[in-house]
Amino acid sequence: MKVTLDIDADVYRAAKVEAARTDRSVRDIVEEALGAWLAAAEEAEDRESAAAALEEYRRDGGESAEAWFGRVAAETAAAYGEPSRRRGAG
Repeated sequence: MKVTLDIDADVYRAAKVEAARTDRSVRDIVEEALGAWLAAAEEAEDRESAAAALEEYRRDGGESAEAWFGRVAAETAAAYGEPSRRRGAG
């Protein structure tokens, strides 16, 4: 897709120098820089989301995965019986 941008002259010159230095086009340099910026923004958003989830976990008195699975297994066994007993009954 073609896009027209107004870029600061010093930034454009620096991009041209980098393009020449690495034997690439300015387009490639700009595309790579924009892609890196977007990836960094997404990573920052992921870190922010993870930090919020961890804060919620701590605030609500979180439960370890091991404890949660143990509790669910015990509730399931209480409701439906032990798996080994069900298999042998059939």
